[in-house]
Amino acid sequence: MTIKQQLYNQCFEFVENRFLIVQKTINEIQESLLSETKSTAGDKHEIGRAMLQLEREKAGNQLSEIVKVKEALSKIDTSKSLKSIGLGSVVYTRQANYYIAVSAGQLKVENNLFYAISASTPIGQLLIGKTAGDTIIFRESSFKIIEVL
Repeated sequence: MTIKQQLYNQCFEFVENRFLIVQKTINEIQESLLSETKSTAGDKHEIGRAMLQLEREKAGNQLSEIVKVKEALSKIDTSKSLKSIGLGSVVYTRQANYYIAVSAGQLKVENNLFYAISASTPIGQLLIGKTAGDTIIFRESSFKIIEVL
């Protein structure tokens, strides 16, 4: 399995875990809403339901964002290798290694550390379109791109 495929799989697992956690939260909130019975303190009951509704809305928004991230991830073809950096590229620089996909934090493959970043992050935007040998400046630091897979 290639480094690119391993990084993709780790990102996929990361997104899938987030999806399952938010889905579980939504289900728990839904159960709470359905099981809550009207107490003698009517105002307290209404406030509790309103808070649960807000939590459900927040979780629904998170779920929507995760679905968008899943869609972005599904567009990556791990068998393609581009000369210029784009979605799905593995980028080696002198300072750090990057996988342009989704923001999934630090990943480790074959004793190498990679930062899984979205193309829309500030450093992702600087990297997009660049090729091996190019240099970018991010937060007053210079990054030379060594290799692009």
